[in-house]
Amino acid sequence: MGRITLDWKQIRLWAIQYRAELRLCLRVSVSAMLALLVAQLLNLPFVLWTVLTAVILTQISVGGSVKATLDYLASTIGGAVYAGAVGALIPHTNELVLLAALAIAVAPPALVAATNPRFRTAPFTAVMVFLAPGITHAGPIASAFERVIEVGVGAIVGLVVSLLVLPARAHEIVIAVASRMLTLIAEALPQLLAGCTNAAEEAAIRRAQDNVGSALARVQAIAPEAQHEQIAGIPGGLDSGPLLRTLLRLRHDLVMIGRAAVVPLPESLCARLGERVASVANTAANYLRAASAALTSGRLPPSLNAFEAALDAYSSEVAAVRSQGLTREISNEALERLFALGFTLELMHRHFIDLARCLTEFAGRSNR
Repeated sequence: MGRITLDWKQIRLWAIQYRAELRLCLRVSVSAMLALLVAQLLNLPFVLWTVLTAVILTQISVGGSVKATLDYLASTIGGAVYAGAVGALIPHTNELVLLAALAIAVAPPALVAATNPRFRTAPFTAVMVFLAPGITHAGPIASAFERVIEVGVGAIVGLVVSLLVLPARAHEIVIAVASRMLTLIAEALPQLLAGCTNAAEEAAIRRAQDNVGSALARVQAIAPEAQHEQIAGIPGGLDSGPLLRTLLRLRHDLVMIGRAAVVPLPESLCARLGERVASVANTAANYLRAASAALTSGRLPPSLNAFEAALDAYSSEVAAVRSQGLTREISNEALERLFALGFTLELMHRHFIDLARCLTEFAGRSNR
């Protein structure tokens, strides 16, 4: 019984961890079945095209589906119209002319796709429209028209399923990943700042920096989908631009702190500044964890008082060290790292204020 309970708990944890992916699996399955049903009811000539379109355009978020649908429709319509015109204007009565006409039908869409990624399926559509008359025995214009109808039906099915079947909003995914990134920064900061007084473990530091970088890359990848939700007029969306910029700046702060703390400060400074640096690290980490929780729950930002007090105490101690002439006894390299650390901590303070502003805006919008 204990083994079964443990296995069930692991399955639940796995399902929670991959709930977005599982919801996508369900939506894709529903899209495929519904597209097949609708295509058969409408007696479309090439059902496969409709089902493939519905599956391709069912993305992990509503915003992703909107963006994919707009791009796919533009690409398909452009490729179909052009290839249909080439097929109608250039009669290919022999093999040589067929090869030349196919090249003419494919080359310009391929050039457009190479210069604009949103038209990446245009060459594929052009090939299908140009060669389909040999399979369906329809004319080039009719083939282009049928292809647009089939893709249009599949696009509508995919978009409707994305909106109605366990919809995943892009801005919700942005918030979840951004919250995770704040937690990762909170975990990395004490490790990095500990390098000011003790030799840091390079592997652990590199791993922490990589995790934060991966989280930032995921936020940057999803943010455009949230913007498409706003453009499409889907209610409840938020402008993630300020939050994204703030996260990018915090990521830069982390990199700069890592460079400043790559080698411990001289012992004379460690004795005076070690406790202050640890206090700054702990209060900053606590603030970021509280900010992560506030972002997820739509609450107002936490107070910055503890971090600001720790930062003021650190700055005062650095000023005292300088006034007593202790900085004259250290190397120029150590002095540069000390000043770089102080500058970066001040920057991070400003970025914490920007983060609080973002959280306030998100909390205000979520409470409306």
